Amino acid sequence: MNSEGARRRDVTVADVAKAAQVSKAQAARALGNYGAVSDDVRERVLAAAEALSYRPNELARSMNTGKSHTIGVVVGDIENPHFGLATRGITDTAKKSGYNVILVNTDEDRAAEVDAVRVLLDKRVDGLIVAPASSVETGHLQEVHRSGRPLVFIDRTAGDMPVETMAVDMERISREATQYLIEAGHRRIAFISTLTTDTRYTAGMRLESSQIADRIEGMRAAFLEADLPFPEDLVRLNAGDEDSIRGITREVLRGPDRATAVVASDGLIALSVVEAIQELGLSIPADVSFLMYDDFAWTRLTTPPLTVIAQPVYNMGVAAARALIRQMEGLPPAAPAQFTATLVRRGSVGPRRAEAAEASELEAVKS
Repeated sequence: MNSEGARRRDVTVADVAKAAQVSKAQAARALGNYGAVSDDVRERVLAAAEALSYRPNELARSMNTGKSHTIGVVVGDIENPHFGLATRGITDTAKKSGYNVILVNTDEDRAAEVDAVRVLLDKRVDGLIVAPASSVETGHLQEVHRSGRPLVFIDRTAGDMPVETMAVDMERISREATQYLIEAGHRRIAFISTLTTDTRYTAGMRLESSQIADRIEGMRAAFLEADLPFPEDLVRLNAGDEDSIRGITREVLRGPDRATAVVASDGLIALSVVEAIQELGLSIPADVSFLMYDDFAWTRLTTPPLTVIAQPVYNMGVAAARALIRQMEGLPPAAPAQFTATLVRRGSVGPRRAEAAEASELEAVKS
């Protein structure tokens, strides 16, 4: 009867001590694995704890030890498979080292990120992994860093903060992908992103996301190397939902100076872009070439399979967790991790349609 009553509420150390017929102090030492406790007392306490389904009060334990064995993870959009895969890498690694993960989604909103960081610190997480919503407004992250709380960035930087960051060289891979499109004859290349700005993109404007800024700079560098004008009018931001993404896609693919190739900045945008292309009655790659960031299984199942920029996202999550755990355990940092994105060429990029026609006409003349 007494045991059943204990199970109906939170079982305390006092309950375990009573069942084991030892003092509360002895039970606490045995359950916390500290101090001097005889083998006989330890065995009785652990047996009683198992019989009563005792679970330790983690908050009380963290207040006593200063450790909660939890990691806080803050990302922009958990619906985006990119962050889902990164988080899986973090949680798999954390679990192996005995840490739990508390995940918070911010919808890429800086104010929500500030609140998320505050809540996680209030919950006494041992460290934080953050994909910064802003690389410009970073005061809350600087405060965490100054406090000495272990902190790692994933996917993006936060200005020039000296914090371990797990990300690929976005400018390099963007330049490579753009060169590939230029070599196929494309001069009007659109780039579509969810990044929120107050105005339309113009050269030199300060962007909140380091990742998007680097991708645009990579595109600009490729055009400069080819001695071609960069089509900044086709850099389209603020693609916040499916309707706006489809609307932007229709805009850039209509008119006499339309885009002949489209680059989608993530998998969620890519789905809506492809849908809009189909709604316009256009064909990939005959009418418009298409390239996207991140490689997911569905990109190989479309007709044609999609050309993608593949990032080692899971491995980035693993590395972020390992780096944070080393900080939390007072170990020196490992050698800086290097991550390389890869351009995977499939069937969604083809020659610009006008150039293909000109090539056919030239062949006809030659023959």
